Amino acid sequence: MGFTMPEGFLFGVSTAATQIEGGEVGSNWNDWYHKGRIKDGSDPAVADDHWNRVEEDTVLLTELGTQIYRFGIEWARIMPAENKVDQDAVAHYRSEIEGLVDRGIKPLLTIHHFSNPMWFEEKGGFLKKENCVHYFHLLKTIVRNFGDLVSEYITVNEPNVYASNGFMWGEWSPGIKSFSKCFTVLSNLAHCHIEGYRLIHDMREKMGFTDTKVSFANHMRAYAPKNAKNPFHRMTSKMVEYLFEGALTDAMLLGKFRWPMRNLHRDKRGEYADFNAVNYYTRSTISGFQDGVKENSPRNDLDWEIYPEGLIICANKLLKRLDRPIWVTENGTCDFNDSFRSRYIYDHLKTIAESGLPFERYYHWCFMDNFEWIEGNTARFGLVRNDFDTQTRTVNKSGRFYAEIIENNGVTDEMFDKYVKDEEYNIR
Repeated sequence: MGFTMPEGFLFGVSTAATQIEGGEVGSNWNDWYHKGRIKDGSDPAVADDHWNRVEEDTVLLTELGTQIYRFGIEWARIMPAENKVDQDAVAHYRSEIEGLVDRGIKPLLTIHHFSNPMWFEEKGGFLKKENCVHYFHLLKTIVRNFGDLVSEYITVNEPNVYASNGFMWGEWSPGIKSFSKCFTVLSNLAHCHIEGYRLIHDMREKMGFTDTKVSFANHMRAYAPKNAKNPFHRMTSKMVEYLFEGALTDAMLLGKFRWPMRNLHRDKRGEYADFNAVNYYTRSTISGFQDGVKENSPRNDLDWEIYPEGLIICANKLLKRLDRPIWVTENGTCDFNDSFRSRYIYDHLKTIAESGLPFERYYHWCFMDNFEWIEGNTARFGLVRNDFDTQTRTVNKSGRFYAEIIENNGVTDEMFDKYVKDEEYNIR
Protein backbone atom coordinates (compact mmCIF):
# COMPACT_ATOMS: atom_id res chain seq x y z
CA MET A 1 0.00 0.00 0.00
CA GLY A 2 2.66 2.50 1.00
CA PHE A 3 5.52 3.67 -1.20
CA THR A 4 8.49 6.01 -1.13
CA MET A 5 9.45 8.42 -3.88
CA PRO A 6 13.05 8.56 -5.15
CA GLU A 7 15.54 10.50 -3.07
CA GLY A 8 15.52 14.17 -4.01
CA PHE A 9 12.09 14.02 -5.63
CA LEU A 10 10.27 17.36 -5.44
CA PHE A 11 6.56 18.07 -4.98
CA GLY A 12 4.65 21.15 -5.98
CA VAL A 13 1.56 22.61 -7.58
CA SER A 14 0.72 24.41 -10.83
CA THR A 15 -1.50 27.35 -11.73
CA ALA A 16 -2.06 29.68 -14.70
CA ALA A 17 -2.34 33.44 -14.42
CA THR A 18 -5.66 33.76 -16.28
CA GLN A 19 -7.21 31.00 -14.20
CA ILE A 20 -6.47 32.44 -10.77
CA GLU A 21 -5.58 36.15 -10.90
CA GLY A 22 -8.84 37.79 -11.95
CA GLY A 23 -8.98 41.23 -13.52
CA GLU A 24 -10.42 42.88 -16.60
CA VAL A 25 -7.02 43.00 -18.30
CA GLY A 26 -7.93 43.05 -21.98
CA SER A 27 -7.11 39.43 -22.75
CA ASN A 28 -8.66 37.07 -25.26
CA TRP A 29 -10.31 35.28 -22.31
CA ASN A 30 -11.93 38.47 -21.05
CA ASP A 31 -13.16 38.95 -24.61
CA TRP A 32 -14.41 35.35 -24.92
CA TYR A 33 -16.42 35.77 -21.73
CA HIS A 34 -18.02 38.97 -23.01
CA LYS A 35 -19.00 37.09 -26.18
CA GLY A 36 -20.91 34.61 -24.00
CA ARG A 37 -18.64 31.67 -24.76
CA ILE A 38 -18.01 30.39 -21.19
CA LYS A 39 -20.33 27.44 -20.53
CA ASP A 40 -21.44 28.35 -17.01
CA GLY A 41 -21.19 32.11 -17.46
CA SER A 42 -18.24 32.46 -15.06
CA ASP A 43 -16.17 35.60 -15.47
CA PRO A 44 -12.36 35.27 -15.63
CA ALA A 45 -12.19 38.81 -14.25
CA VAL A 46 -13.24 37.22 -10.94
CA ALA A 47 -11.47 33.83 -10.90
CA ASP A 48 -9.69 33.45 -7.52
CA ASP A 49 -8.80 37.15 -7.11
CA HIS A 50 -5.23 35.94 -6.63
CA TRP A 51 -3.82 39.25 -7.87
CA ASN A 52 -5.14 40.87 -4.70
CA ARG A 53 -4.52 37.87 -2.43
CA VAL A 54 -0.96 36.90 -3.29
CA GLU A 55 0.31 37.06 0.30
CA GLU A 56 -2.59 34.95 1.60
CA ASP A 57 -2.08 32.35 -1.12
CA THR A 58 1.70 32.27 -0.63
CA VAL A 59 1.16 31.49 3.05
CA LEU A 60 -1.22 28.71 2.04
CA LEU A 61 1.35 27.28 -0.38
CA THR A 62 3.85 27.25 2.47
CA GLU A 63 1.44 25.54 4.84
CA LEU A 64 0.94 22.75 2.29
CA GLY A 65 4.69 22.21 2.30
CA THR A 66 5.05 23.18 -1.36
CA GLN A 67 8.64 22.82 -2.54
CA ILE A 68 8.20 23.93 -6.16
CA TYR A 69 5.55 26.09 -7.79
CA ARG A 70 4.73 26.46 -11.47
CA PHE A 71 2.85 29.65 -12.31
CA GLY A 72 2.61 32.15 -15.15
CA ILE A 73 2.66 35.76 -16.23
CA GLU A 74 -0.48 37.37 -17.70
CA TRP A 75 0.75 38.85 -20.99
CA ALA A 76 -2.12 41.34 -21.23
CA ARG A 77 -1.39 42.61 -17.72
CA ILE A 78 2.35 43.10 -18.13
CA MET A 79 1.99 44.47 -21.68
CA PRO A 80 -1.39 46.25 -21.91
CA ALA A 81 -0.50 47.76 -25.31
CA GLU A 82 1.96 47.01 -28.08
CA ASN A 83 5.53 47.91 -27.04
CA LYS A 84 4.31 49.11 -23.63
CA VAL A 85 5.44 47.49 -20.37
CA ASP A 86 3.44 48.17 -17.22
CA GLN A 87 6.12 48.67 -14.58
CA ASP A 88 3.60 48.39 -11.75
CA ALA A 89 2.66 44.90 -12.97
CA VAL A 90 6.35 44.01 -13.24
CA ALA A 91 6.88 45.15 -9.64
CA HIS A 92 3.85 43.13 -8.49
CA TYR A 93 5.12 39.93 -10.09
CA ARG A 94 8.61 40.51 -8.77
CA SER A 95 7.25 40.91 -5.25
CA GLU A 96 5.30 37.66 -5.66
CA ILE A 97 8.40 35.80 -6.84
CA GLU A 98 10.50 37.22 -4.00
CA GLY A 99 7.86 36.04 -1.53
CA LEU A 100 8.06 32.51 -2.91
CA VAL A 101 11.86 32.42 -2.93
CA ASP A 102 12.03 33.81 0.62
CA ARG A 103 9.83 30.90 1.76
CA GLY A 104 12.02 28.33 0.03
CA ILE A 105 9.59 27.64 -2.84
CA LYS A 106 11.37 27.31 -6.17
CA PRO A 107 9.47 28.94 -9.06
CA LEU A 108 8.99 27.44 -12.52
CA LEU A 109 7.74 30.33 -14.63
CA THR A 110 5.40 29.85 -17.61
CA ILE A 111 5.70 32.53 -20.29
CA HIS A 112 2.64 31.69 -22.42
CA HIS A 113 -0.38 29.82 -21.06
CA PHE A 114 -3.30 30.14 -23.52
CA SER A 115 -3.81 33.88 -22.92
CA ASN A 116 -3.07 36.75 -25.31
CA PRO A 117 -3.67 40.50 -25.09
CA MET A 118 -6.36 41.65 -27.50
CA TRP A 119 -3.94 43.98 -29.28
CA PHE A 120 -1.94 40.86 -30.22
CA GLU A 121 -5.09 39.02 -31.30
CA GLU A 122 -6.11 41.97 -33.49
CA LYS A 123 -2.74 41.76 -35.26
CA GLY A 124 -3.47 38.13 -36.19
CA GLY A 125 -1.86 36.46 -33.18
CA PHE A 126 0.21 33.36 -33.82
CA LEU A 127 -1.33 32.91 -37.26
CA LYS A 128 1.23 35.38 -38.61
CA LYS A 129 4.90 34.47 -38.44
CA GLU A 130 5.94 38.11 -38.10
CA ASN A 131 4.02 38.33 -34.82
CA CYS A 132 6.44 35.99 -33.05
CA VAL A 133 8.54 39.09 -32.38
CA HIS A 134 5.92 40.17 -29.84
CA TYR A 135 6.24 36.87 -27.98
CA PHE A 136 10.00 37.38 -27.85
CA HIS A 137 9.48 40.89 -26.49
CA LEU A 138 7.39 39.34 -23.70
CA LEU A 139 10.01 36.67 -23.05
CA LYS A 140 12.89 39.15 -22.91
CA THR A 141 10.91 41.43 -20.59
CA ILE A 142 10.26 38.52 -18.23
CA VAL A 143 13.86 37.27 -18.14
CA ARG A 144 15.29 40.78 -17.89
CA ASN A 145 13.11 41.57 -14.87
CA PHE A 146 12.97 38.22 -13.09
CA GLY A 147 15.99 36.30 -14.39
CA ASP A 148 18.01 36.89 -11.23
CA LEU A 149 15.27 35.17 -9.20
CA VAL A 150 13.99 32.53 -11.65
CA SER A 151 16.22 29.92 -13.26
CA GLU A 152 13.52 27.59 -14.66
CA TYR A 153 11.07 28.37 -17.46
CA ILE A 154 8.26 26.92 -19.54
CA THR A 155 8.21 28.73 -22.89
CA VAL A 156 4.75 27.60 -24.06
CA ASN A 157 2.06 25.62 -22.28
CA GLU A 158 0.26 22.87 -24.22
CA PRO A 159 0.52 24.36 -27.71
CA ASN A 160 -1.54 21.46 -29.10
CA VAL A 161 -4.45 22.18 -26.75
CA TYR A 162 -4.29 25.92 -27.48
CA ALA A 163 -4.16 25.46 -31.26
CA SER A 164 -6.68 22.65 -31.60
CA ASN A 165 -9.31 24.30 -29.39
CA GLY A 166 -8.86 27.76 -30.89
CA PHE A 167 -8.09 27.02 -34.53
CA MET A 168 -9.30 23.47 -35.28
CA TRP A 169 -12.52 23.00 -33.30
CA GLY A 170 -13.32 26.68 -32.76
CA GLU A 171 -14.33 26.25 -29.11
CA TRP A 172 -11.77 28.74 -27.76
CA SER A 173 -10.85 32.20 -28.97
CA PRO A 174 -10.58 33.13 -31.80
CA GLY A 175 -13.12 30.46 -32.78
CA ILE A 176 -11.54 29.34 -36.07
CA LYS A 177 -12.11 25.93 -37.64
CA SER A 178 -9.24 25.19 -40.02
CA PHE A 179 -6.75 22.31 -40.18
CA SER A 180 -4.17 24.39 -42.03
CA LYS A 181 -4.46 27.40 -39.71
CA CYS A 182 -4.18 25.15 -36.68
CA PHE A 183 -0.83 23.84 -37.89
CA THR A 184 0.34 27.29 -38.94
CA VAL A 185 -0.16 28.35 -35.31
CA LEU A 186 1.63 25.24 -34.07
CA SER A 187 4.53 25.82 -36.45
CA ASN A 188 4.94 29.39 -35.20
CA LEU A 189 4.71 28.27 -31.57
CA ALA A 190 7.42 25.68 -32.23
CA HIS A 191 9.65 28.52 -33.41
CA CYS A 192 8.75 30.57 -30.33
CA HIS A 193 9.91 27.69 -28.15
CA ILE A 194 13.10 26.92 -30.09
CA GLU A 195 14.25 30.52 -30.30
CA GLY A 196 12.94 31.18 -26.79
CA TYR A 197 15.04 28.30 -25.46
CA ARG A 198 18.15 29.92 -26.93
CA LEU A 199 17.23 33.40 -25.75
CA ILE A 200 16.61 32.43 -22.13
CA HIS A 201 19.90 30.55 -21.92
CA ASP A 202 21.82 33.40 -23.58
CA MET A 203 20.27 36.11 -21.43
CA ARG A 204 20.85 34.34 -18.13
CA GLU A 205 24.37 33.34 -19.13
CA LYS A 206 25.14 37.02 -19.71
CA MET A 207 23.72 37.67 -16.23
CA GLY A 208 26.31 35.24 -14.88
CA PHE A 209 24.02 32.26 -14.22
CA THR A 210 24.75 28.67 -15.28
CA ASP A 211 21.74 26.90 -13.74
CA THR A 212 19.13 27.72 -16.42
CA LYS A 213 16.56 25.07 -17.30
CA VAL A 214 13.99 25.48 -20.08
CA SER A 215 11.34 23.29 -21.70
CA PHE A 216 7.76 23.47 -22.98
CA ALA A 217 4.76 21.89 -21.25
CA ASN A 218 3.74 19.00 -23.48
CA HIS A 219 0.11 17.88 -23.17
CA MET A 220 0.27 14.15 -23.75
CA ARG A 221 -2.19 11.28 -23.64
CA ALA A 222 -2.14 7.54 -23.91
CA TYR A 223 -3.98 6.33 -27.01
CA ALA A 224 -5.76 3.06 -27.72
CA PRO A 225 -8.05 1.82 -30.51
CA LYS A 226 -11.60 1.22 -29.34
CA ASN A 227 -11.45 -2.23 -30.93
CA ALA A 228 -7.88 -3.53 -31.21
CA LYS A 229 -9.01 -6.01 -33.89
CA ASN A 230 -10.45 -3.28 -36.09
CA PRO A 231 -7.78 -2.05 -38.56
CA PHE A 232 -9.51 1.32 -39.01
CA HIS A 233 -9.52 1.91 -35.25
CA ARG A 234 -5.81 1.00 -35.06
CA MET A 235 -4.95 3.27 -37.98
CA THR A 236 -6.89 6.27 -36.72
CA SER A 237 -5.53 5.84 -33.20
CA LYS A 238 -1.98 6.15 -34.55
CA MET A 239 -2.93 9.05 -36.82
CA VAL A 240 -4.69 11.03 -34.07
CA GLU A 241 -1.71 10.53 -31.77
CA TYR A 242 0.67 11.72 -34.49
CA LEU A 243 -1.40 14.78 -35.38
CA PHE A 244 -2.19 15.84 -31.81
CA GLU A 245 1.21 15.35 -30.22
CA GLY A 246 3.75 13.34 -32.22
CA ALA A 247 4.64 15.76 -35.01
CA LEU A 248 4.56 18.70 -32.60
CA THR A 249 6.82 17.00 -30.06
CA ASP A 250 9.44 16.29 -32.71
CA ALA A 251 9.42 19.93 -33.79
CA MET A 252 9.51 21.41 -30.30
CA LEU A 253 12.11 19.10 -28.77
CA LEU A 254 14.34 18.45 -31.76
CA GLY A 255 13.62 21.04 -34.44
CA LYS A 256 12.45 18.16 -36.63
CA PHE A 257 9.52 19.43 -38.67
CA ARG A 258 7.34 16.75 -40.29
CA TRP A 259 4.05 17.25 -42.12
CA PRO A 260 1.75 18.92 -41.25
CA MET A 261 4.23 20.99 -39.22
CA ARG A 262 6.20 23.48 -41.31
CA ASN A 263 9.59 25.00 -40.59
CA LEU A 264 8.43 28.54 -41.32
CA HIS A 265 11.45 30.17 -39.65
CA ARG A 266 14.17 27.78 -40.83
CA ASP A 267 15.00 26.58 -37.34
CA LYS A 268 17.92 24.19 -37.12
CA ARG A 269 17.70 20.71 -35.73
CA GLY A 270 19.01 20.36 -32.21
CA GLU A 271 17.96 19.58 -28.64
CA TYR A 272 15.64 22.18 -27.18
CA ALA A 273 14.74 21.00 -23.68
CA ASP A 274 16.64 20.63 -20.42
CA PHE A 275 13.88 18.44 -18.98
CA ASN A 276 10.90 16.60 -20.40
CA ALA A 277 7.81 18.44 -19.15
CA VAL A 278 4.64 16.37 -19.43
CA ASN A 279 1.08 17.43 -18.62
CA TYR A 280 -0.89 14.19 -18.26
CA TYR A 281 -4.54 13.64 -17.41
CA THR A 282 -6.15 10.82 -19.37
CA ARG A 283 -6.25 8.23 -22.14
CA SER A 284 -8.09 8.63 -25.45
CA THR A 285 -9.93 5.65 -26.92
CA ILE A 286 -10.13 6.09 -30.68
CA SER A 287 -12.60 4.82 -33.26
CA GLY A 288 -12.43 7.79 -35.65
CA PHE A 289 -10.83 11.20 -35.96
CA GLN A 290 -12.13 12.46 -32.62
CA ASP A 291 -11.59 11.86 -28.93
CA GLY A 292 -13.31 8.95 -27.18
CA VAL A 293 -13.52 7.33 -23.75
CA LYS A 294 -13.23 3.64 -22.95
CA GLU A 295 -16.51 2.04 -21.95
CA ASN A 296 -16.89 0.89 -18.33
CA SER A 297 -13.83 2.81 -17.21
CA PRO A 298 -13.10 4.92 -14.11
CA ARG A 299 -13.85 8.56 -14.92
CA ASN A 300 -13.69 12.00 -13.38
CA ASP A 301 -16.39 14.66 -13.32
CA LEU A 302 -15.50 15.85 -16.84
CA ASP A 303 -15.94 12.28 -18.08
CA TRP A 304 -12.19 11.78 -18.65
CA GLU A 305 -10.88 8.26 -18.14
CA ILE A 306 -8.60 7.84 -15.14
CA TYR A 307 -5.65 5.78 -16.37
CA PRO A 308 -2.46 6.19 -14.29
CA GLU A 309 -0.46 3.76 -16.45
CA GLY A 310 -0.76 6.23 -19.31
CA LEU A 311 1.69 8.56 -17.58
CA ILE A 312 4.40 5.93 -17.96
CA ILE A 313 3.48 5.38 -21.61
CA CYS A 314 3.89 9.12 -22.22
CA ALA A 315 7.16 9.31 -20.32
CA ASN A 316 8.62 6.49 -22.40
CA LYS A 317 7.56 8.23 -25.61
CA LEU A 318 9.44 11.33 -24.52
CA LEU A 319 12.55 9.44 -23.42
CA LYS A 320 12.81 7.76 -26.83
CA ARG A 321 12.99 11.20 -28.41
CA LEU A 322 15.20 12.98 -25.90
CA ASP A 323 16.90 11.54 -22.84
CA ARG A 324 16.14 14.12 -20.20
CA PRO A 325 14.72 14.00 -16.65
CA ILE A 326 10.93 13.94 -16.49
CA TRP A 327 8.97 16.63 -14.70
CA VAL A 328 5.23 16.09 -14.42
CA THR A 329 4.27 19.74 -14.85
CA GLU A 330 0.52 19.05 -14.59
CA ASN A 331 -1.48 16.11 -13.26
CA GLY A 332 -4.77 16.21 -11.45
CA THR A 333 -8.46 15.50 -11.76
CA CYS A 334 -11.83 17.23 -11.87
CA ASP A 335 -13.58 16.11 -8.68
CA PHE A 336 -16.31 18.46 -7.55
CA ASN A 337 -16.76 16.91 -4.09
CA ASP A 338 -13.13 15.89 -3.50
CA SER A 339 -14.38 12.32 -3.21
CA PHE A 340 -11.67 10.51 -5.21
CA ARG A 341 -8.83 13.00 -5.68
CA SER A 342 -6.69 11.43 -2.95
CA ARG A 343 -6.91 8.06 -4.71
CA TYR A 344 -6.06 9.74 -8.02
CA ILE A 345 -2.94 11.32 -6.53
CA TYR A 346 -1.98 8.07 -4.81
CA ASP A 347 -2.40 5.98 -7.96
CA HIS A 348 -0.35 8.32 -10.15
CA LEU A 349 2.47 8.85 -7.65
CA LYS A 350 2.67 5.12 -6.93
CA THR A 351 2.94 4.47 -10.66
CA ILE A 352 5.79 6.99 -10.85
CA ALA A 353 7.56 5.50 -7.82
CA GLU A 354 7.45 1.99 -9.25
CA SER A 355 8.37 2.92 -12.84
CA GLY A 356 12.14 3.11 -12.56
CA LEU A 357 12.06 6.05 -14.96
CA PRO A 358 13.93 9.34 -14.29
CA PHE A 359 11.02 11.25 -12.79
CA GLU A 360 12.28 14.19 -10.72
CA ARG A 361 9.24 16.35 -10.00
CA TYR A 362 5.47 16.33 -9.67
CA TYR A 363 3.38 19.50 -9.95
CA HIS A 364 -0.23 18.82 -9.01
CA TRP A 365 -2.92 20.62 -11.03
CA CYS A 366 -4.23 22.64 -9.45
CA PHE A 367 -3.27 24.46 -6.27
CA MET A 368 -6.87 25.60 -5.85
CA ASP A 369 -10.16 25.55 -7.72
CA ASN A 370 -10.01 28.08 -10.53
CA PHE A 371 -11.52 29.44 -13.72
CA GLU A 372 -11.26 26.32 -15.89
CA TRP A 373 -11.35 27.94 -19.36
CA ILE A 374 -14.66 27.40 -21.20
CA GLU A 375 -15.90 25.14 -18.38
CA GLY A 376 -15.84 28.16 -16.07
CA ASN A 377 -15.90 27.63 -12.30
CA THR A 378 -17.83 24.35 -12.32
CA ALA A 379 -14.82 22.09 -12.97
CA ARG A 380 -12.97 21.80 -9.66
CA PHE A 381 -9.35 20.59 -9.78
CA GLY A 382 -8.02 22.12 -6.56
CA LEU A 383 -6.26 20.74 -3.52
CA VAL A 384 -7.81 23.83 -1.97
CA ARG A 385 -11.52 24.51 -2.41
CA ASN A 386 -12.40 28.08 -3.31
CA ASP A 387 -15.78 29.67 -2.68
CA PHE A 388 -15.93 32.00 -5.69
CA ASP A 389 -18.59 34.20 -4.06
CA THR A 390 -16.63 34.92 -0.90
CA GLN A 391 -13.09 33.96 -2.07
CA THR A 392 -12.75 31.79 1.02
CA ARG A 393 -10.08 29.12 0.69
CA THR A 394 -10.49 25.75 2.45
CA VAL A 395 -7.93 22.97 2.23
CA ASN A 396 -9.58 19.81 0.91
CA LYS A 397 -8.95 16.37 2.37
CA SER A 398 -6.82 15.70 -0.71
CA GLY A 399 -4.81 18.81 0.12
CA ARG A 400 -4.08 17.51 3.61
CA PHE A 401 -3.13 14.18 2.08
CA TYR A 402 -0.77 15.86 -0.38
CA ALA A 403 0.85 17.86 2.42
CA GLU A 404 1.56 14.62 4.29
CA ILE A 405 2.96 13.04 1.11
CA ILE A 406 5.40 15.94 0.82
CA GLU A 407 6.36 15.65 4.48
CA ASN A 408 6.97 11.89 4.19
CA ASN A 409 8.30 11.77 0.60
CA GLY A 410 5.67 9.16 -0.11
CA VAL A 411 2.70 7.38 1.41
CA THR A 412 2.71 5.27 4.55
CA ASP A 413 0.24 2.44 5.19
CA GLU A 414 -1.39 4.61 7.83
CA MET A 415 -1.84 7.46 5.33
CA PHE A 416 -3.37 5.05 2.83
CA ASP A 417 -5.92 3.90 5.39
CA LYS A 418 -6.69 7.47 6.43
CA TYR A 419 -7.09 9.09 3.03
CA VAL A 420 -7.32 6.55 0.20
CA LYS A 421 -8.80 3.24 1.29
CA ASP A 422 -12.44 4.29 1.24
CA GLU A 423 -12.34 6.34 -1.98
CA GLU A 424 -13.67 4.86 -5.20
CA TYR A 425 -13.79 6.08 -8.78
CA ASN A 426 -16.98 6.45 -10.76
CA ILE A 427 -17.28 3.71 -13.41
CA ARG A 428 -19.17 4.64 -16.55
